[in-house]
Amino acid sequence: MKVEKKNITICKISNILENTYNNRVMSTLEHFSGFYKIYEYGYKEPILVSGVDGVGTKLRLAIDCKKYGVIGEDCFAMCVNDVLCHGAIPLFFLDYLACGKLDSTIVEKIIQGIAISCKKTNTCLIGGETAEMPGIYKENDYDIAGFCVGIVEKNHLVDGKKLIQEGDILIGLPSSGVHSNGFSVIRNIFSSEDFMKYFQDKPFYETLLIPTKIYHFTIHALLKEFVIHGLAHITGGGISENLYRILPENLSAVVEKEKIPVQSVFNYIRKKGNLSDYKMWNTFNMGVGMIIVASLKEKYSILNKLFLLGENPFLLGKIVKGNKRVFLK
Repeated sequence: MKVEKKNITICKISNILENTYNNRVMSTLEHFSGFYKIYEYGYKEPILVSGVDGVGTKLRLAIDCKKYGVIGEDCFAMCVNDVLCHGAIPLFFLDYLACGKLDSTIVEKIIQGIAISCKKTNTCLIGGETAEMPGIYKENDYDIAGFCVGIVEKNHLVDGKKLIQEGDILIGLPSSGVHSNGFSVIRNIFSSEDFMKYFQDKPFYETLLIPTKIYHFTIHALLKEFVIHGLAHITGGGISENLYRILPENLSAVVEKEKIPVQSVFNYIRKKGNLSDYKMWNTFNMGVGMIIVASLKEKYSILNKLFLLGENPFLLGKIVKGNKRVFLK
């Protein structure tokens, strides 16, 4: 990349990043690393919580449809939702963007997508890396990974392995759609022409590219009033794999599938691909973006709070004695 072109790109990106800064950011893009001060937060025993993720093969569809902003939004959402599962408030975010040949306009759209999401959650986008890698990526290909760091007081850390108890309830929060998982399966089922066909009054690709929902404000509003025993972000592997990760060794989860309002997009995918029930439930979120594990005695209070927050929660199961298994019934 020519020096002039690189400098113009850096200048554009720098302006986008600076719009997400607060007075705790001490660095600029000219530094080799990002600096962020945490000593003014007032935590007694601060725990830093970090998460890293990408967008997966949803990238291919987004790039083919030239929906570059979605790439950044999804990358941030996947990371910040993981950090959220432990009750952390996100502090800052960094990205790694690789491509075959850099197009500053496309890069700007991707970074802007991250920055917009950062602003929504008061997270600072303090740096990243953009790499041209011809021979590794084709000219019009892009790949991205994100890294998020959050903070939580030690005695407020949400750790299902320590907090989840027998008799706890499972509350589901709806996903915004497919989110960022299962796109390898989707791309094997649907052709380029299929993506352009209309589904519920718009091209099917638009439904598939709806960004991953961010649960930041909803969950933190709950944490201010209730003791949440566990949180599971439902990503690759579906409900079973992700709920399993937070269970104690002596407890299991029973999930009642009929209580989950499965969104129509999943039924459409199932029918088109002639996919088994097992394949669907162990690949996609099936309409559940986040699962909250809480005490049975707080069921109605939590549900009422969620409705007031504009959510449409649903009870989908409970915690029982067992040997750390998730039963989908």
